[in-house]
Amino acid sequence: MPFYYKLFDNILLGYITTSSNCRPLNVLEFGATGDGNTDDTQAFEVAWKAVCQGTNSNTLTIPQGKTFLLKSVNFNGPCQSQYINIKLQGSVVAPNNMSQLQELVWIQFSRINGLTVDGKGLINGRGDIWWEVCKKAIIFSECNGLQLSHLNLMNAPFHFIKIYGCENSVISNLRISAPRDSPNTDGINIGSSKNITILDSQIATGDDCISILPGSSAVNISGITCGPGHGISIGSIGHDGETGEVEEVYITHSTFTAVTSGARIKTWQGGKGSVRKISYEYITLVNSSTPIVLDQFYCPEGNCPNKTEAVAISDITFASFHGTSPSPIPIELMCSQSIGCTNLVLNNIKISSSVAGQDLTSNTFNAHGTASDTVPSVTLLH
Repeated sequence: MPFYYKLFDNILLGYITTSSNCRPLNVLEFGATGDGNTDDTQAFEVAWKAVCQGTNSNTLTIPQGKTFLLKSVNFNGPCQSQYINIKLQGSVVAPNNMSQLQELVWIQFSRINGLTVDGKGLINGRGDIWWEVCKKAIIFSECNGLQLSHLNLMNAPFHFIKIYGCENSVISNLRISAPRDSPNTDGINIGSSKNITILDSQIATGDDCISILPGSSAVNISGITCGPGHGISIGSIGHDGETGEVEEVYITHSTFTAVTSGARIKTWQGGKGSVRKISYEYITLVNSSTPIVLDQFYCPEGNCPNKTEAVAISDITFASFHGTSPSPIPIELMCSQSIGCTNLVLNNIKISSSVAGQDLTSNTFNAHGTASDTVPSVTLLH
């Protein structure tokens, strides 16, 4: 066994078995360098084992003033402690060489209940060199009671944060940024999760600020400043005939600035399942191209064949939207001819053109519900 492996094993054994105080652990104590060039992956792995499997401290500090280079790394549970806290005070950066990031995911947390990641540090994914290979930045998988707060994330290699299979979790006060032309750099993806709250965050990316994916329910989103980007989306759902369900999603008191879409629900023809009980309310629009979109013909590449099956969409509310759009058609509700959308409610919508002299209208197809006090006017089937 190489000397440095023995050294790390001895350090780890000491932190797990010693019965001294419960002070926070620091990644520097486990051999991390923090110069931004040296690979600190192994030191982080050893530090994680100490805090996860030990009984003396449930807090791991990534110190201020240091930049830690990490390759692909998995932080796995379950852990001994009921609560685990990672204090991100410094910076974490991805490799700048594609050969150094072999996995599809850069950083993954799995099966860790009661995990908190907070601090005002920076996570830099060095995104542009990874865009063509679609790496995901950070995944939290099966982490119930997850809390993420006050983090700064920039230049994702693909999706920034994916929450998958999590329950009873809160995400708040994040700052997420990527160039507006960066492909597929979703800010936050929520999939197969329930009882998720996202609060008071600023997200500016090249794709969805937040997307709610199949299997998710009871998601509450408030206080989001979104843009540039593609807005806050439900879906896409039903790709390749798949079955997906999303329900009870509430987005409120948020701002869309220079987004291509704002409040958007997107499903594929031929899909199965349902989208129901979705509400967008108290939304401020600043030069947002198509701020209200319901699209049951989603086909980003074009040339999709017509299919009669569709994801059922019902009980959707768009209310109290105010602001500007450069598009002559800021509201589009395009529903399946065979199924249609039912029980739609549009109320108190005031959208004006940001282009001088331009009239606004809406575009609807097989959309059923009620619309009142809307500008532009919206005609729905009863």
